[in-house]
Amino acid sequence: MHLRNALTLVAALTLLTACLEQPVEDQPFPVSYSMMNDANYRLPAVPADKINPAYQRTLVANPAPDEAPGTVIIDTATRHLFWIQDKKTALRYGISVGREGFAWSGTAVVDRKQQWPTWTPPPEMIKRQPELAKWADGQPPGPKNPLGARAIYLAQNGHDTGYRIHGTPEWSSIGRAASSGCIRMVNQDVIDLYARVSAGAKVIVR
Repeated sequence: MHLRNALTLVAALTLLTACLEQPVEDQPFPVSYSMMNDANYRLPAVPADKINPAYQRTLVANPAPDEAPGTVIIDTATRHLFWIQDKKTALRYGISVGREGFAWSGTAVVDRKQQWPTWTPPPEMIKRQPELAKWADGQPPGPKNPLGARAIYLAQNGHDTGYRIHGTPEWSSIGRAASSGCIRMVNQDVIDLYARVSAGAKVIVR
């Protein structure tokens, strides 16, 4: 190999290595919060300009590189959910978390997933809010259902935790502690996450 060619190859490899070692910068992920039809339902548009950019779907550096791709990390302090894409990157979504007295943390797995789920308020919730008694046998799916367009059910040691990652019609609650313990997401975001996360995936709630 001629010296000039060898030097050119070395320079190219050096540049490639430098590029690979560059830290991942936040990159807004192609996302639309416009009106969409899903199954037999019409999801209303969400005014993205009223959602803090910090809580919009974004490609970011992996916050837990020791965890396997497909793992879900929920940071309740920053109101973010991360879906680990690979060793270097993750998709970050804005969430709403449990208000004081309803927070939960630990490690679970995705037990099952449901499109357009039925919501059944637990007895203790009906006791606190008697007006919910009308849904004791379940509120039918739809855009006004508190579980939104998708629900991801979490289990520990083979038992349902009672906690879910789910959509919500109350998009303005994203970024706040507002739920009864579950993790809320904008419906358009939970539809995206639902398509990525697998049954059996590890979920870490911090």
